Amino acid sequence: MEKDASEPDPSCQRNGVVAVLYGEFTDILNDRLRYSVSLTESALTIQQISSSPGRTKVVFNLTDCIGCRAYRGPDKADVGAYFTAYFYPFKRRWMSFGVARQRVEQCFRVALAQDPLANLQEAERWAHAIRDASVLQAPRRHGVLYKEVRRPCRVMVLVNPHSGRGQALQLFTGHVQGMLTEAAVPYTLVITEHQNHAREMVRKTDLSQWDALVIMSGDGLLFEVINGLMEREDWQEAIQIPLGILPGGSGNALAASVHHYSQSPPAWNEELLLSCGFMLCKGLVVSLDLVSIHLASQQRLFSFLSLAWGFVADVDIESEKYRHVGAIRFLMGTLVRLASLRVYQGRLAYLPVKEANLPASPPEHPSLCSSLPCQLIPNSSPNQNSRHNRSITNSNHNTITNSSHNTIASERPATQSDGKTRTLVDSLLPGLDQPVPESWTVVKEEDFVLVLAIYQSHLAEDLWTVPGAMADDGLIHLFYVTAGISRPALLRLFLAMEKGAHLACGCPYLVYKKVKALRLEPISPQGVITVDGEMVEYGPVQAQIHPGLARLICG
Repeated sequence: MEKDASEPDPSCQRNGVVAVLYGEFTDILNDRLRYSVSLTESALTIQQISSSPGRTKVVFNLTDCIGCRAYRGPDKADVGAYFTAYFYPFKRRWMSFGVARQRVEQCFRVALAQDPLANLQEAERWAHAIRDASVLQAPRRHGVLYKEVRRPCRVMVLVNPHSGRGQALQLFTGHVQGMLTEAAVPYTLVITEHQNHAREMVRKTDLSQWDALVIMSGDGLLFEVINGLMEREDWQEAIQIPLGILPGGSGNALAASVHHYSQSPPAWNEELLLSCGFMLCKGLVVSLDLVSIHLASQQRLFSFLSLAWGFVADVDIESEKYRHVGAIRFLMGTLVRLASLRVYQGRLAYLPVKEANLPASPPEHPSLCSSLPCQLIPNSSPNQNSRHNRSITNSNHNTITNSSHNTIASERPATQSDGKTRTLVDSLLPGLDQPVPESWTVVKEEDFVLVLAIYQSHLAEDLWTVPGAMADDGLIHLFYVTAGISRPALLRLFLAMEKGAHLACGCPYLVYKKVKALRLEPISPQGVITVDGEMVEYGPVQAQIHPGLARLICG
């Protein structure tokens, strides 16, 4: 008979920590193996009961627990009940020096009485207590403001079966489906059937029946979902629904960023999927910056990841033919594009962030490019060169509606009523046919190899582009590489980016700025511009950030 859990055992009151529950249970496979089990607010401690000294004790941190369930056994003659807790602690990788989350379950048999119902009630009491404690002990990053998804969390999971190597659905059923069951998260699975299917669905569906939208794909499907939400009449409420990301594509930039923000060791492939699934089950929510992007045709898009022109955009689009090989497609595309490196002419302007308003500097990283010369180009003031003060204009394009202001307004998202609904106003942006304000910086260099505006830490699973970025830092991280860089030097930059060390390379052709808004005007007649990895209309484009506009499930 197991010991009653109504009173904490004195052995569980060491170091001032008093057990919330204490009990003695047997192993589910061997009744002769008995364990003392204690639950505190932060841990589940299991110790085998034995007459020999040095009893084995295992402590599971509740920050690693996603759920616990109670149940009867399959044998109707068995009066006992059972409860199983599910943990995903960091453990050493097989044949590796690193660590990653790995699944561990702890099962116990409860047989306090000959009454099966009483035993089940006790098992349910333990399961309920463990679940409640694990919610309170979700892993949190110091200094980050979190909210929590409503529980039980009703989730719509959108899966693109063709993303990446075409294995997203198999990855979901093989890895994530079981985790959601363990965490008691009810979900509805939606398999997208064509491009913009998800965009159309979230634009029209009744979102009140969902507490979160989860995307199992690459970054492209999330791009569809965000733009579908922003196209709704009730966009102000719709964009507040928490968004989750599960890596099922070849790029998986946001998934890698979410994993990085959780301060977890680097992970790839299934390990990254397990990490994102774990954070989804824990249900912590942070703010997510979105960037409003205007194209020459007056089309407006909302972006969560990046705006790219030149080398990065070329590689992204041209490597589509290698999609079947997964993430390595980007390496293959990089090598192909390096063989015939292109230079693009264009004009670039941006609204810099004042140094006093910048967040703490990102940590420095050792250089992987010691063969490259000297130092990083310093931030230049708009008054350092008269060419920086000129305004970019292009009279061939029409003014963007509600965006013709030359004055800098508040950074908080502004709205404007059109009689039916309220429209988000890009108060930092003039019309595309208007000059940029004098407070902007205009780049004198007009020959570029690439321009990349990014607002997350990673550009791909293995490209740590902005080591200090956060999902809600309110910044566009602007990179550009000017003409003159050699192919080997450009390759070294991208190799260094795998470790986040490219900013320490001292490459004189690489410039990095923190900005609030930007405008890019290609002069070269042909080229590729991408938004979140999706090709968009080629031509003048401008963008501004809207801090904390959306919500992201993130540890």
